[in-house]
Amino acid sequence: MHVLDRLQAVADRYEKLSELLCDPNIASDPKRLRDFSKEQSDLQASYEAYTEYKQVLEQLTDAKAMQGEKLDDEMREMVKMEIDELSERKDELEEHIRVLMLPKDPNDDKNVIVEIRGAAGGDEAALFAYELYRMYSKYADTQGWRVELMEFSESDLGGFKEVIFMVAGKGAYSKLKFESGAHRVQRIPVTESGGRIHTSTSTVAVMPEVEEVEIEILDKDIRIDTFCSSGAGGQSVNTTKSAVRVLHVPTGIMATCQDGKSQNENKAKALQVLRARISDIRRQEEEAKYAGERKSKVGTGDRSERIRTYNFPQSRVTDHRIGLTLHKLDSVMNGDLDEVINALTLTAQTELLEKENLA
Repeated sequence: MHVLDRLQAVADRYEKLSELLCDPNIASDPKRLRDFSKEQSDLQASYEAYTEYKQVLEQLTDAKAMQGEKLDDEMREMVKMEIDELSERKDELEEHIRVLMLPKDPNDDKNVIVEIRGAAGGDEAALFAYELYRMYSKYADTQGWRVELMEFSESDLGGFKEVIFMVAGKGAYSKLKFESGAHRVQRIPVTESGGRIHTSTSTVAVMPEVEEVEIEILDKDIRIDTFCSSGAGGQSVNTTKSAVRVLHVPTGIMATCQDGKSQNENKAKALQVLRARISDIRRQEEEAKYAGERKSKVGTGDRSERIRTYNFPQSRVTDHRIGLTLHKLDSVMNGDLDEVINALTLTAQTELLEKENLA
């Protein structure tokens, strides 16, 4: 189907949804109302782009027709300027529409569960893991998203050996999905008296939140242990067994949560993490089957893959996948990730366009 035919189908469906949403029978049915409203919201950008595109084409046809008429020099120049502007807008809309019509990642609008772990570098890696958590939290604030801490293990110097948190908000996965991988930091550690630059690494895993209906976890397949919550260095901070560890026996995957106020809340959070991890393992297995064909510049999401270096002495951030270097490290660490994320998104879209033979 030609792109414009596909867009016409989108426009027809959008207008049909407008009619359906005005139907009293649907307005009184919360589930259908919610489903139809979401579908129309998903189609809105394509509908508006196509509507404007048709208007521009009509105006361009009219302007070109005027060129055949007898016009004075001033009017002819005005018509020429209008044609140039409309032609430029037409090209912009065509590019925008091609991107809008790319196959949509079904997870893009989902909340995400992010895991950050200090890897090579001991205390320095743990301190950097904390800074990455802070960076993503500040970025989430700029997007109007909510950050919910689910589990963490502190190092003696106040870093994070491991931290797991949820980022909730529309489009969270679409923006953060390229962050999975190994993040390398180069700087003089606070523990280094000789002033030598060290390299440490923290790993990031970004997983879409998975609904219960998507990944069913049977009671018979899990083992639940409860224990007392603990703080940094194993110090007990809770005398009740509110912390929960859930083991999925068939896969051996485990999730722990102790940050909630009750055992039930911690169990629910641990199951959320467990579902996301099981889904992520399955996704990686599926993608491994096509690894030979899938040579994406933005990577595979494997947390062992080095994706970015943060060089503090030179205030430099380099994303190795796309060769992007920015000299504004402080700004990036304070959550200014738009330039990096937009460049990664554009690269991924370009790859998809080439794959779809639309480029």
